[in-house]
Amino acid sequence: MSFFSKIKDAMGGETSEILRETEEEGYVELGAEEGLNESKINVRPFVLQDFESIKPILESLREGHTVALINIKALKDKDLVELKRAINKLKKTCDAIEGDIAGFGDDWIAAVPSFAKIHRVKKSEAVPKKKTEEVTEYSSEEPSPELTIEDDGEPKIETY
Repeated sequence: MSFFSKIKDAMGGETSEILRETEEEGYVELGAEEGLNESKINVRPFVLQDFESIKPILESLREGHTVALINIKALKDKDLVELKRAINKLKKTCDAIEGDIAGFGDDWIAAVPSFAKIHRVKKSEAVPKKKTEEVTEYSSEEPSPELTIEDDGEPKIETY
């Protein structure tokens, strides 16, 4: 009696398809099932070139399985009015799907569906910046050269 037959007898149930396959072939092949691909979370980068390039971002957010990392530098350098329109459209879509949106850095936006939340640091939690004093050092040992142009058009370097 095989190992799997002993398990089946101990459980007192019918032989499942997996157990029958194991008894016949001696192994079970574990493969990726079709339904598992839909439940995976994708982290996908996007580049916002113009207002029209927002459509694939919105579609992937509406599907509900994509965390979108959006580079807005190209549109920011090109047209700020279009950038504001695109960001407002992203905000409205994130609100509609109960997702979240936040900027990080100067050139990136993260947009996530309803299963995720973007962590934001409160001002009281923020690490205070160290105050640095500006130090200007003047040296009297070496004179600094200054470039002047003479009336005859020739440059002349003078030191003081």
